[in-house]
Amino acid sequence: MEKNEEKSIERPPVVVIMGHIDHGKSTLLDYIRKTNIVEKEVGGITQKITAYEVIHISEKGEEKKITFIDTPGHESFSKMRERGAQIADIAILIVSAEDGVKPQTIEAWKTIVENKIPCIVAINKIDKTNANVEKTKTELVENEIYLENYGGKIPFVEISAKIGTGVDDLLSLINILAEMENFTGNKNENASGFVIEAKLDSKRGIQATLIIKNGTLKKGMTVVVEDSFCSTNIMENFLGKTISEATFSSPIRLIGFCKIPKIGAEFKSFENKKDVEKYMKELPLRPSGTSPYQGGESSTPLLSKEGVGGGKKIIPIILKADISGSIEAIEKEIKKMMKENAEFKIIQKGVGPISESDIKTISGGEDMIVIGFNVKIDKSAIELAEKRGITISFFDIIYKMTEWLETEMEKRRPKIETIETTGSAKILKVFSRTKERQIVGGRVLKGRIILDKIVKIMRREFEIGRGRIVNLEKAKAKVKEVEEGAEFGMMIESKIEIAEGDMIESFNITQK
Repeated sequence: MEKNEEKSIERPPVVVIMGHIDHGKSTLLDYIRKTNIVEKEVGGITQKITAYEVIHISEKGEEKKITFIDTPGHESFSKMRERGAQIADIAILIVSAEDGVKPQTIEAWKTIVENKIPCIVAINKIDKTNANVEKTKTELVENEIYLENYGGKIPFVEISAKIGTGVDDLLSLINILAEMENFTGNKNENASGFVIEAKLDSKRGIQATLIIKNGTLKKGMTVVVEDSFCSTNIMENFLGKTISEATFSSPIRLIGFCKIPKIGAEFKSFENKKDVEKYMKELPLRPSGTSPYQGGESSTPLLSKEGVGGGKKIIPIILKADISGSIEAIEKEIKKMMKENAEFKIIQKGVGPISESDIKTISGGEDMIVIGFNVKIDKSAIELAEKRGITISFFDIIYKMTEWLETEMEKRRPKIETIETTGSAKILKVFSRTKERQIVGGRVLKGRIILDKIVKIMRREFEIGRGRIVNLEKAKAKVKEVEEGAEFGMMIESKIEIAEGDMIESFNITQK
């Protein structure tokens, strides 16, 4: 124990930046790293967790390394934010001085509290003309986020991520907090840590981004994540450069996993294969035929041909996405889209391009939706989809996908027709009749009778047929409608012979 303590040394903090969408998380990282990821992000929204290392010169002139994890701010990505918080040592809660506290600010704060992470509040966009720092501080206090000098002990800093004001103070504050918390690690141990993200690359195979929380990872070792494993022969740093060794707090990418590892899961590393085999044998057995949540093919029982379950129209979806975190977020959004008589059901999901095998699972005539999120499609899959008349929809922004799905649900759900009577009139006299047209006179008893409308012909409260008003007169003048209480003459087009005493009813049909 004492030897291990002697080998434990200070390690860089892993910092997660959290907060509401568009409050400046990515802009802050962009300024810190002096690289631009914001412009590369579709729709300006971070849709993946990514990790980066930066070097900050302390007040003493020492180089201090900090690892940052960027997490998405959109509501859909709550699970990814939670995962980022669980892995991090320090959280930065970023709040816009323009917008103040928003729903995702509160959600992020709850995640920070639940995970008991030391926190710094960064009040951003202080350079904006609409910025109101004092109001923002008051809103934070109102939501039980108590800053220093405002009834609490949470350190805060006022910044402009865009022009860099206060960013150096923020980095200094991170280093001070890290020293106080005394984060340590042992370089002599085999590396362990967490999977941040995983994806299937069509050219390079299955790759995952990991954060090392302790120990050292060297070329030639084997990393195990539950029942997935990978050698460290192809290991890259966060810049994509090949490396042969990495130690604690470093984000790395490994290429060549046997199956997509579960994001958020812990990884361990081993120097020889016997230790790997022993460790994997000791893993808890999973139920037959199941695998950990991952990006490979997975499915739920197929639906009946009608796609109806429990009195609802079930609209099946096949979903392929770039990373498993995107699948989580999409599933969360799809669960919200439910109507009284219809709902979506993901019957198959996976990470990677849409393949021919995905299309083969669709039977002819099925009311299936196929979605690709940030992925491409294999040429063979395109040909098969065209042959079978299957439409595939591609998206790169979640809210655009959900808007489209809402429209699709409205199109596909069962419609209930409601007939609403808008006017009724009594036939007082029949003047003439040809094969399909009759001239009659009557009085409007309720509502109004309108030219060119289809009307029901009623006899003793029963509908005997329908007709269309092709001419309408009031006081021998042509009119477009006749109101309640007025008498009229009309020409009505109908095969049904109308008699004195019959009623005609105008109506609207609405679908609900």
